[in-house]
Amino acid sequence: MKPENISRLFGTDGIRGEAGKFPLDAQTVRVIGRSLAKHLAEKTGRNPRIVTGRDTRESGSWIERDLISGARDGVAEVQSAGIITTPGIAFLARSLPADAGVVISASHNPYQDNGIKVFDPSGRKLDEATERRIERDIAETGAEHVTAATSERSDSVSDEKLAAELRSRYLSYLEHDVAHDLPLDGLTIVVDCANGAAYELAPELFSRLGARVIAINNEPDGHNINLECGSLHIEGLQSRVVDERADLGVAFDGDADRALFVDARGGFVDGDATMWVMADDLKERGELVGDVVVATVMSNIGLEIALRSRGIELKRADVGDKYVLEELVRCGAVMGGEQSGHIIFPRLSLAGDGMITTLSLLRAMRHHNKTLRELMAGFQRYPQVLVNVRVREKKPFALLPSVQRLANEIEQRLGDRGRLLLRYSGTESLARVMIEGESESEVKAQANALAELIRKELGSD
Repeated sequence: MKPENISRLFGTDGIRGEAGKFPLDAQTVRVIGRSLAKHLAEKTGRNPRIVTGRDTRESGSWIERDLISGARDGVAEVQSAGIITTPGIAFLARSLPADAGVVISASHNPYQDNGIKVFDPSGRKLDEATERRIERDIAETGAEHVTAATSERSDSVSDEKLAAELRSRYLSYLEHDVAHDLPLDGLTIVVDCANGAAYELAPELFSRLGARVIAINNEPDGHNINLECGSLHIEGLQSRVVDERADLGVAFDGDADRALFVDARGGFVDGDATMWVMADDLKERGELVGDVVVATVMSNIGLEIALRSRGIELKRADVGDKYVLEELVRCGAVMGGEQSGHIIFPRLSLAGDGMITTLSLLRAMRHHNKTLRELMAGFQRYPQVLVNVRVREKKPFALLPSVQRLANEIEQRLGDRGRLLLRYSGTESLARVMIEGESESEVKAQANALAELIRKELGSD
């Protein structure tokens, strides 16, 4: 098969799909493990070292077993950390050190899905060239070459004592390095673990630091990860924070690479608001290098305006933590992230880490001796309207004079107190019109007018 005809399996967040079906069937997973080991050996000139981990999905244990079997067939030395967060594996890949860290997780997806994420020794996601080599091996080698010996070894891959030591190493890093001089005595924190990878680690961390911790959704059964809980379903956490009169609520997703928050009154605090609080704190302490924060094109204009009022520049990247990290590295900024709560502090970790985000927010609260609500003063979320238009073709908007003319007129009216984002969906035949501004009725009328014009020009029958 020619390389240009090989299907792309790796997305911006690794391989993801329904567990048990290609490419997450047992045979293909073994090929992935063997291919990764082979290419790492070619790069290092020796038998590579790989560390693995998984979240709490029922499919995680067998996928990890088969991946390890394939990797060992490719003469890799493999250690498993068992159930651990995605950023925990990124940390271990960097600190052991290992030649790669592999996480079996589908993040915020339902339990039927799973995924394979690979990190290099720096804690960054696997380079695209190696991803393409693995895809080529899957296409060319196929399942027929998986040996009986491989499957016979697949059950003997777990050493729980070693796994516990690896998890302890990550927890110690968070407690002593990230949270140094951060006592949480007197604080009550409600922690929604999403029945996921942080179900033991997060409550333990905040308890060690002195907080009174109320853990919820911390009883995973293999099926209930992200189920009406965690960062995608914040309502239960809001109620519990109010009922417990807690100082803070934090919600993780299934692999705990993101965190969203609830203030003491039950108010929802998303990634944009979180970045405002932490940027303002870092600026005051003289630690916001370059006075720059990185967000994505989807972050609310309110964040940009609030940061501007403090002399902080907001740089925007494409949607996806991969692109946020690329911009962080390029411009040397110390913080960036997304509305989803996936926030990266490159000096601490090149992967988003929900627990590091939480510790950073708590540090701001402690430093200023203020509540989260008080720290959010100065941030105003602007009304946002998104209209999708089904199109027959994705013609560049610059080649549609009437659309370009109206878009320019809208941008002039918005000035620096609003924003227009016009783009096509990457996966569907849709044009997306997103407008933010001070008046919800005005931006709604503007978005509908522009959408109608696009419909006339490109609308499908």
